[in-house]
Amino acid sequence: MSDTTLDVRELPPAERHPKIHSAFDDLESGEALTILNDHDPKPLFYEMQAEVDAFDADNYAVEQRGPAEFAATFPKK
Repeated sequence: MSDTTLDVRELPPAERHPKIHSAFDDLESGEALTILNDHDPKPLFYEMQAEVDAFDADNYAVEQRGPAEFAATFPKK
């Protein structure tokens, strides 16, 4: 599985979800997008689960690496 990493911590909040969705759309089936964020991206998980058919919610993973660093992996079916 190929993995693309996108650090959105420096982006204004209004720009984060559109950039993440665009990067996810660019993935091939079987690849994954890992985002680095300053908070747990649980709202994004629910958004992807509800709106993106290609999102593999069963294999989603999130790891807190520090007080303001979360790495969340969004696999594509």
